[in-house]
Amino acid sequence: MATQQTRSLARFMMAPSVVLLFVWMIVPLAFTLWFSFQQYNIRDGFVGFSNYALFYSNPAFLQSILNTLAIVGSVLFITVVGGILLALLLDQPIWGQGIVRILVISPFFVMPPVAALVWKNMIMHPQYGVFADIARFFGGQPIDWFGQYPLTAIIIIVAWQWLPFATLILLTSLQSLDSEQKEAAEMDGAGFVSRFIYLTLPHMSRAITVVILIQTIFLLSVYAEILVTTNGGPGYASTNLPFLVYQKALLEFKIGQASAGGILAVILANIVAFFAMRAVGKNLDK
Repeated sequence: MATQQTRSLARFMMAPSVVLLFVWMIVPLAFTLWFSFQQYNIRDGFVGFSNYALFYSNPAFLQSILNTLAIVGSVLFITVVGGILLALLLDQPIWGQGIVRILVISPFFVMPPVAALVWKNMIMHPQYGVFADIARFFGGQPIDWFGQYPLTAIIIIVAWQWLPFATLILLTSLQSLDSEQKEAAEMDGAGFVSRFIYLTLPHMSRAITVVILIQTIFLLSVYAEILVTTNGGPGYASTNLPFLVYQKALLEFKIGQASAGGILAVILANIVAFFAMRAVGKNLDK
């Protein structure tokens, strides 16, 4: 057990890095909060909550919130379910197992703009894409993904990027399962489904909650994929909250409204993180 002196020494040694990290985070947040109460021309002075009211009354605001939640929820479902299935597959003794694992994990190392461009021009293109060739091969009509189903296309691209991360974490958790427990379950006559429901899945619950927490934080800030592929369109069909902030700041030069949107995004992220942390804490305490 650590004594009071060792705990105090540890806090003293950690203090410089904690203070630096706090300043690194609080200064941009403070400036964003300040600009959210100002006009673009700061000489126009304090305008109160009018920027928040204008941002909230924007017809794209509610749509951007719904799109943000749709992206987060859909990608989490795809990556968690897909990650569990891939982890179960990669845990099996197969030839070239190491190479297969590297290939499965490799999409995570592709930069988001590059991945979006590849999907846009090589896979989902309505004339030259892989999906179009497959549709024509089976006698179907190619789909204009970014024109007809823009949000679905964004979700597919982002899920493809984050699936390797979920697979890696869940595979690590799966391999930490005690082999004696699996052998005992097999000797007791438990089938694959029963072992998965009552043994494997509960063992992976902590890893699943960690995946959900980490991915949620990053998925709330999806931006590059939308900019490269749909630019938020058609209309506001694929505009999420970070992209709406970008539009207000760099396209319309409404810095005050963009700052207000940034503060709302921070509040939304903290609300989601709060509930995610509670879920993680419950699982880690088990």
